[in-house]
Amino acid sequence: MAHPRRFRFGIQLTNAASRSAWVDQARRAEDLGFSTLFLPDHFGDQLAPVPAMMAAADATTRLRVGALVHDNDFKHPVVLAKELATLDLLSEGRLEVGIGAGWMTTDYEQSGIPHDPAPVRVSRMEEAVTVLKGLFGPDPVTFEGEHYRLQGLSGTPRPVQQPHPPLLIGGGGGRVLSFAAREADIVGINPALRSGAIDASTAADATGAATDRKVAWVREAAGARFEDLELNCLLFAVIETDDVAGTNELMAGLFGIDPGEVGDVPHALVGSTASMCETLQARRERWGMSYVVVQADAMDAMAGVIAQLADT
Repeated sequence: MAHPRRFRFGIQLTNAASRSAWVDQARRAEDLGFSTLFLPDHFGDQLAPVPAMMAAADATTRLRVGALVHDNDFKHPVVLAKELATLDLLSEGRLEVGIGAGWMTTDYEQSGIPHDPAPVRVSRMEEAVTVLKGLFGPDPVTFEGEHYRLQGLSGTPRPVQQPHPPLLIGGGGGRVLSFAAREADIVGINPALRSGAIDASTAADATGAATDRKVAWVREAAGARFEDLELNCLLFAVIETDDVAGTNELMAGLFGIDPGEVGDVPHALVGSTASMCETLQARRERWGMSYVVVQADAMDAMAGVIAQLADT
């Protein structure tokens, strides 16, 4: 059955000084109509994703929770599967499973976790997805891979969502996006992060033309299942303003592109509430992107957009 591609919105939050502050953020996100609260998975100044996700779910009634995304190198997939299945059970089926191969160089340098070449990390993530899906299912898992080996292991507890909670895989390169197209339920269209940091090369890979190529890769790899996929985009900047031209002029320097191209960058949203709604509708028409995730500082700016577009 084809995905309806109705708009829904997520927010990526990272931190709070206390439980009450975290709960307040989660409840406000739910009250404003956000579908999902996400956390990144890094070793910097942020809450640990799994306990923070559980606290947010426990404080709300409809808000879905997830990591954007779990770095596969930080936990063995057997450990992660048990934690996430428990979270799905205790949240009564409100989990989304985001998984990635890892990208931020400083995480590896500071923690001492080996930073293998990208092809190795991606291969390991691909195996981990097989392990996670298996352990979320009803049968014991035996798996013999290059990176992981399981022998008759049953995944318990069973997640509420079957056959497994929605799987989100995002990427900016052809290999990861093609894998996501074949295996994920939600595909995140991202800038490539080959340097291990957000820099000029990241911005250069965030253009509309680059996004055209990436969606084409997903479409080709997905084949008939493309219509079943939900396409996701993370916004790095949301600016509510009536001076769109002036703002685009300033942002053009950050992206290294012509000001006229800024409106085509799917990772930024500039304008009034009405024009932002029109922009998101145009992007959905062009790329199929209906699942929009913003940063914490955009919570209020998105309120009017969500009121108009959510579930449409």
